[in-house]
Amino acid sequence: MTGVPRCGVVGDPVEHSLSPVLHRAGHAAVGIEARYDAVRVAAEGLDGFVATLGPEWRGLSVTAPLKREALALARTVSDRAVLAGGANTLVRTADGWAADNTDLPGAVAAIRERYDGPATVATIIGGGATAASTGLALAELGVRTIRLLARDPSRAGETVAALARDPRLEVDVLPLDGAAVLGEVVVSTIPVGAQTEALVAATSEAAVVFEVVYDPWPSPVAAAALARGQVLVTGLDLLVHQAVLQFAMFTGHNGPLDAMRAAGEHALSQR
Repeated sequence: MTGVPRCGVVGDPVEHSLSPVLHRAGHAAVGIEARYDAVRVAAEGLDGFVATLGPEWRGLSVTAPLKREALALARTVSDRAVLAGGANTLVRTADGWAADNTDLPGAVAAIRERYDGPATVATIIGGGATAASTGLALAELGVRTIRLLARDPSRAGETVAALARDPRLEVDVLPLDGAAVLGEVVVSTIPVGAQTEALVAATSEAAVVFEVVYDPWPSPVAAAALARGQVLVTGLDLLVHQAVLQFAMFTGHNGPLDAMRAAGEHALSQR
């Protein structure tokens, strides 16, 4: 491979992503020369985009709506990406692209960093790929029952199938409107515009609120959790922990957690 090593984040939309900030801060902290950029790639476009990449491209961070496309185009796939039914990481190898899912271990680390109490029942709001990886992470932390609240339950089939691949989990799928939030942990994966007053109120009894959305910040769900004094796990927590794992895959260097987190916090404070 020749030229300055390149990596990037792909998705649609992608302009809001903090991944370039985190990875560039990591490059600076460990003293390596590399590029990391955000590239808008629309749904159904990942395979074509990857085909255009030169040999200097080492890896891609993959966000919505491309995580399942990433899984399909890879030559090799990690067990956790298979389990989650989607990949957020593509790494170039001698044999082609390898797919992984760092959202799953990243979510485990993000929750453990903030909360060490019991977790047996959880509610996940939203039915996309992030809901699947977060639910599987909760299973690693002891959750055995998940209530999945989806705006359109008929479109959550792939997420339900991913959660069902973990035999420890019992999953209940209900429409978002009017359903109760149960358990010690509630995870919100839906956009800020969908966070109604009723939904925010419904999250009040959980010991832990995990708000995956980090831009704009704070979301209504996160602001309410802060005001109530609930344990709040943030989308930045998740992003940093999964990015540290990706950084190691892309560069061969351990990801500098503190430097990457500080860069993300600073960037959010400027928005």
